[in-house]
Amino acid sequence: MIIPSYLVTLWALVFVAIRGARPDEQERLARLSDRLRQLLRDSGRFSLIDITPIAREAQASNLQACDGCDIQLARRIGAELAITGTVQKVSNLILNMNIYVRDASSGATIAAMSADMRGNTDETWSRTLNWLVRNRLLAPGYGLE
Repeated sequence: MIIPSYLVTLWALVFVAIRGARPDEQERLARLSDRLRQLLRDSGRFSLIDITPIAREAQASNLQACDGCDIQLARRIGAELAITGTVQKVSNLILNMNIYVRDASSGATIAAMSADMRGNTDETWSRTLNWLVRNRLLAPGYGLE
C-alpha cells in the first residue's frame, strides 16, 4: 500500500481554548507528522509518496473539513491511502489525538483511532502517537492489515 506523506504530515490542531494555536504546539504537530511517517516506513508495510506537487494546496486546506479534499489530493499523486490526524485540545491538561485512514479510490474510512492524553508536552504527544501506532494503526486485527 502507498501512503501519501502529505496527509500524514498535516495534522489539524482543534482548539476549544480561546487563545488559538501556540508555536510549541505547531512544532509538536510537525514532529508528530515526521514521527508517524518514520514509524510507517520502519514497519516495512508502506511506501510514502513525494507530495511536492500538491503540498502547497494540502497545507492551505483544512483536511478534516474540506469535504473529501484529502481523498482528491491523494488520488492526484497516485496514493492508495489517505491518512489525516487531529489533536483536540480541551485544556492544557486534557487533549485527544485521532488518526483517520481512508481509501483514496472509494473515500471509505478504513480505520479510525483515538487516544486521550494528559498534559500538553512533547513527551505526552510522542507517547500517545507511539501508542496509537503500535496498539491501533499497525496492530494485527485492529488497524491496517
